[in-house]
Amino acid sequence: MLSVVIVGGLHADARKAAVDRLLADVPGSVVLHHDLATAAAGTVVRTVRDGSGLLSAGETPLVNDCACCALREDLVPELRRLADDGTTRLAIVELWDSVEPKAMAEVVTAGGLMVTGVITAVDPALVLPYLGNGDDLAERGLAAAATDQRTVADTFARQLEYAPVLAVTDSEEADDEDRELLTQLHPTARQVPIGPGDPAGAADATASARSPLARAALAGFDVEAAAAAQHPACALLPAEADAHGVSTLVWHRDRPFHPERLYEALEDITCAAARSRGRFWLADRPDTLLHWDAAGGALCVESVGPWLASLPDAAWDMVPPVRRAAAALDWHPEHGDCCQHLVFTSPALDRDGLERLLESCLLTDAEYAAGRSAWKQLPPAFDTLLEV
Repeated sequence: MLSVVIVGGLHADARKAAVDRLLADVPGSVVLHHDLATAAAGTVVRTVRDGSGLLSAGETPLVNDCACCALREDLVPELRRLADDGTTRLAIVELWDSVEPKAMAEVVTAGGLMVTGVITAVDPALVLPYLGNGDDLAERGLAAAATDQRTVADTFARQLEYAPVLAVTDSEEADDEDRELLTQLHPTARQVPIGPGDPAGAADATASARSPLARAALAGFDVEAAAAAQHPACALLPAEADAHGVSTLVWHRDRPFHPERLYEALEDITCAAARSRGRFWLADRPDTLLHWDAAGGALCVESVGPWLASLPDAAWDMVPPVRRAAAALDWHPEHGDCCQHLVFTSPALDRDGLERLLESCLLTDAEYAAGRSAWKQLPPAFDTLLEV
């Protein structure tokens, strides 16, 4: 059966180096790439190549004025064609710069094909600059659709955190702080170095078996587990860390935020760290689980449904086991899984100052003692952010 590995990332040079390494290390591999740069002209250009060069090229029209939609419509048939041909061992799907691997992995799997790996290629020297870049993708010519409102920072963060494998270039510009930041942002990822050596050194299946990147590409990938690891209710968030000038603060509290005080502090909290994420609890919406996702000085807040504590017992059977397990870890005898669980990662993080600021946004003892009926009467400061 055809194996499919997805290789993505905004660091184009690193991505191309990872793809070329795989192409050389795995005999019988081909690379599929959809270039979305031509989307403004109404088409997406698809190329297929192997180690000897270009095998085919073609154009596919936009679907609903969306380049990513065109990619989805065209990718699975091309992969099926390769699978039916029977001569390809590994299909390397090289994503265009701003395309996120989660969507493509789910599309390929839904198409009945086997994703055996998802890799994000990274230049460690560029992690902090990209994570701090609040520019819209459209401003950089990287938007995948006219309606694409993503930023460079939040797109890069999702690309980085979704992949279980990071192909890391041997960058002369990177220092220990850069490498530590990468590690703390995604501590469970397997980092595979891709150096400047001759990728043509692996010419047979034995060499392929020795290649760390090739093994990672063929190791297997669980789409459902990967989605669960990113879901705000049960996300696998980084742990406390402090090394080489980079810190990760895990802030966990059982008391809800006062909506107005938190709203007034949002800018300071968001700008306190290069990356922050997690789930949080507002007093005026005590039953709603809220997602916190910040990078590049910009914050996205969204409702992701109810806390489990607010659901009737009969509804628990419809909740995935991983969600129930995550809730059990945070369970409070009075509030259930309602909590604050936010994680902040950054060089030069002012941990003490950030903790004081966060604590000041919680309900006071008197406000807390007033109970839920009183909490719900607090001013709904987040209505605009949550588009109520």
